[in-house]
Amino acid sequence: MGKRVAVVLAGCGVYDGSEIHESSAVLVHLSREGAQAEVYAPDVDQMHVVDHVKGQPTQETRNVLVESARIARGNIKDLAKLDVKTLDALIIPGGFGVAKNLSTWATQGKNCIVSKEVEDVLKTFHAAKKPIGLCCISPVLAAKIFPGCELTVGHDTECEKWPYAKTAETMKELGCKHVNKHVTEVHVDVKNKLVTTSAFMCNAPIHEIYDGIGNMVKEVVRLA
Repeated sequence: MGKRVAVVLAGCGVYDGSEIHESSAVLVHLSREGAQAEVYAPDVDQMHVVDHVKGQPTQETRNVLVESARIARGNIKDLAKLDVKTLDALIIPGGFGVAKNLSTWATQGKNCIVSKEVEDVLKTFHAAKKPIGLCCISPVLAAKIFPGCELTVGHDTECEKWPYAKTAETMKELGCKHVNKHVTEVHVDVKNKLVTTSAFMCNAPIHEIYDGIGNMVKEVVRLA
């Protein structure tokens, strides 16, 4: 029987939900590892809706669970129904939805609030010593909830390749240890069973991002 892994989504689309390529890569690599993905999302309204052509907010309202169902091909459950006892691991892909719908990081940075539902899920997996995989911006959730943990969002020096490197500095201000890693690499915090990789925090070819997420998934399944 393969490992059962919860995948928590935050909508559908990089600017206001889960990053679709990252989410798809997680599901593909879980399948490759013989693991069973169970997809969840909170049944809440998005912070806002962004027109992905113009990169500008619109007047629409959308629901995180309904939008996430697009990626899950309809096979999705309300995050409120997640039962950690039936699952072996947790993975949260990135995308601005993590910073807008699962937390308030997008507007408040290190002073953000993680949604209670998401915080409870992370703390429950952590307390059960079950591995947690995080990529792109989603490691900020662990930075906020598990002070002193070790994480990577890639590099901590901003440049063309690493346009979001200031995130690493903010995580350090929360008391975390940030470890610089290339896009195809992961960092494993053995004590906290956290596996992180940078994904689209890096301006890299999509196959390298895909490979880095694959290495994250492999480690999560191995630890489960």
